[in-house]
Amino acid sequence: MKKTLIIAEAGVNHNGSITMAKKMIDVAADAGVDYVKFQTFKASNLVTKFATRADYQQQNMEDNDNLQYTMLKQLELLPEQHIELIEYCKVKGVIFFSTAFDFDSVDFLASLHLGLWKIPSGEITNYPYLKKIAGFHEPVILSTGMSTLEEIESAMGVLIGNGLQKEQITVLHCNTEYPTPMCDVNLSAMSEMRRQLAVSIGYSDHTQGIEVPIAAVALGAEVIEKHFTLDRNLPGPDHRASLEPLELKAMVFAIRNIEQAIGEGHKTVSVSENKNKAVARKSIVAATSIRKGETFTEKNLAVKRPGTGINPMCWPEIIGEKAPRDFEEDELIEL
Repeated sequence: MKKTLIIAEAGVNHNGSITMAKKMIDVAADAGVDYVKFQTFKASNLVTKFATRADYQQQNMEDNDNLQYTMLKQLELLPEQHIELIEYCKVKGVIFFSTAFDFDSVDFLASLHLGLWKIPSGEITNYPYLKKIAGFHEPVILSTGMSTLEEIESAMGVLIGNGLQKEQITVLHCNTEYPTPMCDVNLSAMSEMRRQLAVSIGYSDHTQGIEVPIAAVALGAEVIEKHFTLDRNLPGPDHRASLEPLELKAMVFAIRNIEQAIGEGHKTVSVSENKNKAVARKSIVAATSIRKGETFTEKNLAVKRPGTGINPMCWPEIIGEKAPRDFEEDELIEL
């Protein structure tokens, strides 16, 4: 059984509060995820002071300011807060992870030696960023929201061309609308991506509910990333497209069940069902009383439970044989 890597995306749902961030780590650890992921950035390096918010961001904010800068500035985590959260994750038994959105943040995360990089969908066409990440020669998870297959291939080309091995790349299918309409999910694209890109494939989910990431695992996703929050009614850009604590726990539970249910792919009789053969299958029995030496015919034989006698698939061989002894009605036939 191959275990799915589950990343609980805290993102910026801590609202700039270290206390909330720790509560989110508590939730992630209790749910049984593998990683809890935050976002590392300096607002001044990430956006211009004139960049406007996406519709979903503005709808979920309480202020009337439509600028990304003012929104992001209040959601920054300081370097010392990262250290504090890493230590807290160790205590809680879950792995700290973060996405860097600018060069200074990349350098800072590199100094933390996390050993794994996440490239967000918005950076897939950022050549300098991709080149810098590739230079660390560490495994990369690449999100692909808003991307064509050709753009994904180009991004992979930059990563591989700058020192990364193809085996170190996991590509996540993704749609960058919060929440993603079900009609736009297109989970089937994972099959094309696996076939065309020849890399490990996962899924980063922004739909409401838990059914889509569960389905993605059934379709072969090796990594699942899902936003979560302490409360969907909190102000902030991503809360409304995130899972609440009990939902996150239910998703993880379901994914772990699906991992077992997928199996190894060869159709065979399972250990649990083998004992039911004798009860559910049938045998060749006497339809009426049959005397020794009498010929077995389709009129004096029948097929009934239990399945502890001669297999009914032997019917053609039994018809025409002579009864070796007397048989009462419903008695299992023997030769």
